[in-house]
Amino acid sequence: MTMRSVPVVALTGLALIMLLSPASATPSGPDHADKVVHALLFAALAAASRYALVTPRVTVLWLAAFAVITEILQGVLPIGRHGSIWDLCADMMGAALGLSAQSAIMRSRSRV
Repeated sequence: MTMRSVPVVALTGLALIMLLSPASATPSGPDHADKVVHALLFAALAAASRYALVTPRVTVLWLAAFAVITEILQGVLPIGRHGSIWDLCADMMGAALGLSAQSAIMRSRSRV
């Protein structure tokens, strides 16, 4: 494992804890605030994945699989949570945001 992959591994572990913790252990907030959390988490995962030199295509593929798997697990594990297509949409919007932000940062650095 290279040093560039450490953020991906750490964020993936954090994501698993956040997404698969029992409902009783998750804080409540305003309606749909969880969608913002999903989007920000997947944006960070996407940016970290690109930092680890994973291609954009592979980043989208692994994050899509990760999103689907965690939503299914939320629905089948006895943790008092449920899977949601809207959470999955927020995950993928976050991934797109993270890829776009990372791409913009890399373009701006190459101009300097």
